[in-house]
Amino acid sequence: MATLNNRVLDNGLTVLDTEASRVDICSQEPTSYAEATSTYTLGNETSISISAPADASPNGRKVTLAAVSGASVTGTGTATHYAISDTSNSRLLATGSLSASQVVTFGNTFSLTASDIRIPDPA
Repeated sequence: MATLNNRVLDNGLTVLDTEASRVDICSQEPTSYAEATSTYTLGNETSISISAPADASPNGRKVTLAAVSGASVTGTGTATHYAISDTSNSRLLATGSLSASQVVTFGNTFSLTASDIRIPDPA
């Protein structure tokens, strides 16, 4: 059976904890920093908090993106995904589907509930 020590998993997740500086809501899943922060973005928040790695359930390790509220909507459309980026190095770090799509309108604000990003133990 394959195994990975928690240190190996944590070092991958630590990048999110230490380098992530922006979360965007996007109209589709981006595959690059430019898509996340320009092409598909409908809004963003630059005051984000991501926890240090911790045990995940049922296995593996996780970090948690803290809830976001009152973030700026910069476009009009339906947000279906989130993107977490490192703005200092222009890197897209993580993407995922929103738990529910959100119709947003330019000039309003958006909120996100806290969410986990997880690396499961090897099978």
